[in-house]
Amino acid sequence: MFKSILAAFDGSEGSEAALRKAAELAILCDAELISLTLFRHHSILEGSMYATHADEPDDIDQIMRDHARAIAEGGASIAKEMGCKKIRAFVKGGPTARTIVSFAKERDNDLIVIGSRGLGSIESVLLGSVSHKVTSLAKVPVLVV
Repeated sequence: MFKSILAAFDGSEGSEAALRKAAELAILCDAELISLTLFRHHSILEGSMYATHADEPDDIDQIMRDHARAIAEGGASIAKEMGCKKIRAFVKGGPTARTIVSFAKERDNDLIVIGSRGLGSIESVLLGSVSHKVTSLAKVPVLVV
């Protein structure tokens, strides 16, 4: 059915639920699971507003990249614990929805799995902005969990 599944994972509860569903599907289909964790690049002005510890790099992008890498490794561990043997985790920077879709296209993923944002009572019928953008931009099926 699916050969390569991309799960967007940011460490939140919603993205963990999506990752777990993607891992289940990957195991059932004997598919490769790709976990993608994104970080946002910061401008020089934004970077100057953050205080860093003496033992941390001065570059806010490097701090964000390292944090994203730790999250990605945690996601890969979750999938492995579930029995997923074909799991690879990646970290990329860029605009979230567009980066997810372009990465899926580059990697030839045939399914994208993404978490929905938990919203209040009236808004609960709407998808979160990132998941909505991914569903509208992607050329492959998108499962919103």
